[in-house]
Amino acid sequence: MKTIIEPFRIKSVEPIYFNTKEERKTILENAYHNTFLIKSNDVIIDLLTDSGTSAMSSEQWAGIMRGDESYAGSPSFFRFEETIRQITGMPLVIPTHQGRASEKILFSILGGKGKYFVSNTLFDTTRANIEFSGAEGVDLLCEEGKHPSIPAPFKGNMDTAAFKSFIAEKGAENIPLCMITVTNNSGGGQPVSMQNIKDVKKICVENNIPLFIDACRFAENSYFIKLREEGYANVSVREIAKELFSYADGSTMSAKKDAFANIGGFLAMYSEDLALKCRNLLVITEGFPTYGGLAGRDLEAIAIGLNEVLDENYLQYRIRSIEYLTEKLVKAGVPVMQPAGGHAVYLDAKAFLSHITVTQYPGQALVCALYTEGGIRSVEIGSLMFGKYDENQNLVPAALELVRLAIPRRVYTQSHIDYVAEVIIEVFQNKATIKGLSITEEAAILRHFTAKLKPIQ
Repeated sequence: MKTIIEPFRIKSVEPIYFNTKEERKTILENAYHNTFLIKSNDVIIDLLTDSGTSAMSSEQWAGIMRGDESYAGSPSFFRFEETIRQITGMPLVIPTHQGRASEKILFSILGGKGKYFVSNTLFDTTRANIEFSGAEGVDLLCEEGKHPSIPAPFKGNMDTAAFKSFIAEKGAENIPLCMITVTNNSGGGQPVSMQNIKDVKKICVENNIPLFIDACRFAENSYFIKLREEGYANVSVREIAKELFSYADGSTMSAKKDAFANIGGFLAMYSEDLALKCRNLLVITEGFPTYGGLAGRDLEAIAIGLNEVLDENYLQYRIRSIEYLTEKLVKAGVPVMQPAGGHAVYLDAKAFLSHITVTQYPGQALVCALYTEGGIRSVEIGSLMFGKYDENQNLVPAALELVRLAIPRRVYTQSHIDYVAEVIIEVFQNKATIKGLSITEEAAILRHFTAKLKPIQ
């Protein structure tokens, strides 16, 4: 097989600022061992997130120039609306400034004390918005997804037996919505099968529970279905995506992911009643229904990006680039989520730093080590992000202790990725020197964004 080359040419570049290991130690200390608090110019390779960090195409930049900034009824909105209708099949489209705004609106309306929102795995802002409403978010990940080092084709699936049991225990009337995240970000960027979505939909219909898709990475998930699920090898990704959405009653999306945009999102659905409530709240918090907190130029960029992401040459390159880094790490013995996910490489921090207990946040310790060694910024997806406290203020750990290296779309070349692999392998070979961390200051919600930590001596 020939090398899969990037399906684009580089037209504009921006500089990377290099610093030394000693400088990075000081930077990290001044940032309280939280890489969210580090200035981007102090980062050599930034894999903190793939959200809003992708490179836009020449066509998107042209669309930005065409953007119409009318307050109401902008033609940019109608192009945005029509694109989403064509891809999802959902007639009611509500723009928002990003995905968490969609979540805030949706769960403010449907949430509340005594309610449960069930998912394969909720991401951080989704869970935070659910909990802010007074409701509870419940993850029902399939068994395969709980074992990082054991490959399986669809480790992002929802446990349907557990879903049925949960409905029997809590009552369908207390579950306003089920949400399937594609791909499963908190579960290692793993895809969800079409069969699993159909099975979940059947349970939802039987119990009168609406099914929503968190569609941040719908195109990547659809491509995995094409590659791995029987009966889809000769079906276009666009048609697979259309089928995937056909089983849902609605969708949220952060367009900062699979739409190549720097900002934006949307809510889409069939229910006129729910859409009316959402639009009423949108006007209060985001803006008029034909711009929803976005500039016309952003609406144009999203509409173009949603079509570009369905290009199968791009998706082949995208998925292969993640596999490439995963394979290099596996060959070196580094514990990593297998098989490769769609948008990121996930290190198994619990296995990587087995000498650090979960109460000392091994994922965050690994994040700090990667920055110190090579200037690579990543993010912990473990007990710092998702851990809770019991009634005695003891840590209730997350199910997995992962470190995510999210690859921005169309930004880094193979030599950048080779450098990332070299740094990770070097850190792994010297892992015994890494110490755990303790929290010195934290917020009540989404603490990982602003928490301050210190090394345990």
